[in-house]
Amino acid sequence: MEKIILSKENIEKNREAILEAYAAPAKKSNKLPVPTKKQRKLLGFGKDQGIATAKYVRITPRKVKIVADLIKGQSIDDAYAILMYTQKAASPVLTKVLKSAEANAVNNNGLNRGDLYVADAFANPGPILKRIMPRARGSANRINKRTSHVTVVLKERV
Repeated sequence: MEKIILSKENIEKNREAILEAYAAPAKKSNKLPVPTKKQRKLLGFGKDQGIATAKYVRITPRKVKIVADLIKGQSIDDAYAILMYTQKAASPVLTKVLKSAEANAVNNNGLNRGDLYVADAFANPGPILKRIMPRARGSANRINKRTSHVTVVLKERV
């Protein structure tokens, strides 16, 4: 395999060949160069999905993960129904992020709403707000108020 040069002219000429090379599994000794943001845009990476992220949400990632696992792999309408009838604190947060991901997929990437499904949903930990609670005999305990970065990825069923 020849070396791939990611210049603007080369990308425009050999777009299909470059995309094919990045789609194929690479050996450890023959890794492809990491494309920059501008090169990814020219190649069209990420145009087959809709992503949305809510950052610094005041709920623990552990609680969000329980609800996120319920909607993984579901169609978008089923995911909305599950979130509407799940009585957990993370349900409204995930509903909001799901609506945003749907809007990104339909409006920005031109995907068909009827074919969308939740490819991935997860919560990463954000910064922890550290507070203290007074205890007996002048001591104190720490209280960790955790935050999350909630991400939902939608893809089109083939």
